[in-house]
Amino acid sequence: MEQKSVLIIGGGIAGLCVGVYLRKNGFETEILEMHTAAGGLATAWTRKGYTFENCIHWLVGSKPGGEMNETWKEVFDIDKVTFYDGDIYQVLEKDGSRLVIYRNVDQLEEELLLKAPEDAAAVREFTGFIRKLARFKMPGGDTFFARLASYLRALPYFPMMGKYGKLTMADFANKFKNPLLKEFFGAGFADLSFIAIPFMLAWMTAGNAGYPVGGTPKLIGLVVDRYMSLGGKIRFGARAAKIIVENGRAAGVLLANGERLPADIVVSAADGHATLFDMLEGRYTSDKFKMVYETFKRFPSYVQVSLGVAADLKDEPGFYYAALDQEIVIDPQTKTHSFSVRIFNFDPTFAPPGKTAVVVFFATENDGYWRTLRDDDRSRYDAEKARIAREVTAVLEHRFPAARGKVEVVDVATPATVVRYTGNWRGSMEGWLMTPATGIRTLPAVIPGLKDFYMVGQWISPGGGLPSGLLTARAVSQKICRDHRRPWSPK
Repeated sequence: MEQKSVLIIGGGIAGLCVGVYLRKNGFETEILEMHTAAGGLATAWTRKGYTFENCIHWLVGSKPGGEMNETWKEVFDIDKVTFYDGDIYQVLEKDGSRLVIYRNVDQLEEELLLKAPEDAAAVREFTGFIRKLARFKMPGGDTFFARLASYLRALPYFPMMGKYGKLTMADFANKFKNPLLKEFFGAGFADLSFIAIPFMLAWMTAGNAGYPVGGTPKLIGLVVDRYMSLGGKIRFGARAAKIIVENGRAAGVLLANGERLPADIVVSAADGHATLFDMLEGRYTSDKFKMVYETFKRFPSYVQVSLGVAADLKDEPGFYYAALDQEIVIDPQTKTHSFSVRIFNFDPTFAPPGKTAVVVFFATENDGYWRTLRDDDRSRYDAEKARIAREVTAVLEHRFPAARGKVEVVDVATPATVVRYTGNWRGSMEGWLMTPATGIRTLPAVIPGLKDFYMVGQWISPGGGLPSGLLTARAVSQKICRDHRRPWSPK
């Protein structure tokens, strides 16, 4: 059988996974990664002995035998990962009151009813939905009959999914009178589809959404190991400028340094906007894709303040959200009265003994401000980062007395950082926000009129996350095999 060559643009989770599947099925593959390391947005970085996580909160598929566990095994040895499943997912504070979000739905229901008896009906509606979703299995399969059987099993859930899939987080927050519960449901992205939160908590209550100790470096390292062990190639510092098209088919990639790389097949696991409108110059963008990029809501960008604290903070919650009295100015367009912090006291690999890595996160739509500031006025850019770091440190030390005077490392990443290292459109933290309008349906992986070209990753799978990289890579590798008349196997 002729060995076809495939160039994969982007070495994030989607690019790595499609590389693994294609190598397993006899294709010659090379991943072109613009950065000096694999992972893309699934990354972390080290500063003076501290590791600061940029991505993962939990991994669907952490439970042996649970949904997606076997699928992850197709691309890396998940048994080499230790997962942390603490009792508490998040602690929220507002006006001196505290709400604990437990991973277990029974404990969660008890806590919500204790704090908000006036909202008993809405609480039981919410936790009842979680219990039902904990038994739900995503339909799918590798054969027609397997897919048919899975859809038949899922049929009883469809009316419920249709009902709640029409609601946003803001819609569901309006069901509550209690200010703590309104804050929990309304604190994130108002337009986010409501079903995202019950799904998350359903996976957690089933013990299938643990945090991988070692974070994304551990996971990405294992996927890279699997890919390289199969004979795959990665070229770092290779920024794709154009996709070469000849006679209506993708025939290779032109790098930013002018080098032309021929290929039989091109797969883009890179930023969707850059792929369609820059690398393909908009020539093959269908009306459907144009509509998507004009109307779909994308995840915003972010400012991340990472702190190395010379204290163990072992008694503090791992994920803490507070509504603040004082305002924090992120940029001229973005002001907030909330404070979302991850305290990595549950990951001993992220800091020296007795110390703790802490990450504080702020969403912003003002990516252009940060990119322009960095390009045009570097000293002011650095001054703004230092200002935010001071304000965050002050809030952290006020909320967590054990951290007072113990902050010894400070690192600030902005939307300009995200764009520089990942190329993600407008510094988006993921791809498309899952809303009632987008649902969970996957967008087309191919473009009409352009043969031997495919897309994978978060820009064709609303909701983002690591599973979107795995599942789109799996599906596209199957399609490539079908298109080139060869059998597909995950083994």
